[in-house]
Amino acid sequence: MTKSESSVSEKRTKKKPTSALNDLPTNGMSREEILCALKNQKPSDFYVWDGKDEDEKPLTPKEMADGLLASKKRGRPFSAATKEQIAIRLDPEVLDAFRKDGPGWQTRINDALKDWLKHH
Repeated sequence: MTKSESSVSEKRTKKKPTSALNDLPTNGMSREEILCALKNQKPSDFYVWDGKDEDEKPLTPKEMADGLLASKKRGRPFSAATKEQIAIRLDPEVLDAFRKDGPGWQTRINDALKDWLKHH
């Protein structure tokens, strides 16, 4: 065996540094170096899109603002006339009469009570 052959066989392979969690590769950077790099990173440098996949394209600030605005408008629209939620006990035959016509039975009860108020 020659000297060059022995040095190749005895050569140790350098193990790639890993993080403490799940032995993930960290590209040779320590935790402190990673945190420092993240702190010094500008928001515009956070992600660079490669231009290949449209699904991976980051949102523009305008698209983000529009998305936040749209998410706030979800749900039932607000009404100028607010109603108060109460608990009321009604006879089963009264409920059955209003429920037999399907959804909206609570509104029909409310309308019947308003009609009663007009005539009394």
